Amino acid sequence: MPVFRLPHNRIVFPDPTLAEPDGLLAIGGDLSMERLLLAYSNGIFPWYNEGDPIMWWCPLERFIIRPEKIHISHSLAKYMRKHEVQLIINRDFSDTMHRCRLKREFEEGTWITDDMEKAYAELNRVGYAMAAEVTVDGEIAGGLYGVTLGNCFFGESMYSDAENGSKLTLVLLAQSLQAQGAPMIDCQFHTDFLESMGGEHISYAEYRSMIGGE
Repeated sequence: MPVFRLPHNRIVFPDPTLAEPDGLLAIGGDLSMERLLLAYSNGIFPWYNEGDPIMWWCPLERFIIRPEKIHISHSLAKYMRKHEVQLIINRDFSDTMHRCRLKREFEEGTWITDDMEKAYAELNRVGYAMAAEVTVDGEIAGGLYGVTLGNCFFGESMYSDAENGSKLTLVLLAQSLQAQGAPMIDCQFHTDFLESMGGEHISYAEYRSMIGGE
């Protein structure tokens, strides 16, 4: 069926189960706080290139990490014992997000547009988005950012500036979320890296139950 075109005068989304096999659900709309919060509360997220219409995605086979199942390899555990590693939350959200943008632009291209940076900074301002970074021996090694709703974390992007930067950020964030009783880190799409860190596929029905849906 055709991809749903969002009206500009109403904050609505179609039934997420109508998404295309690749996860594409709708196009159009805006990045207002109200629309973003409605989107994430249903497992929908924006992902598009600069200059294109906003594209909204909702893969029905979800890929998540359960915080209690985060995988720490023997080599990473050894590295953590040898160094002073610390998790920092919201050091500077906009800077963390921009570091993610620069890293991806340099390596593979990015969907993190100027409008996205502004929209997620506003979510962070009111407590619906969070940045996490890790320092190793006092120096920033890597970080990530995402949306927080209820006790779930919806990961958006990450960067690494030093050895194990992304892995350490994910591990320490997972441990922090586990202590808070969070059921999952939403990874959106599968990657080999996320699978190596303990990621797994679940059904959309189970996913919805985790974020408070029926």
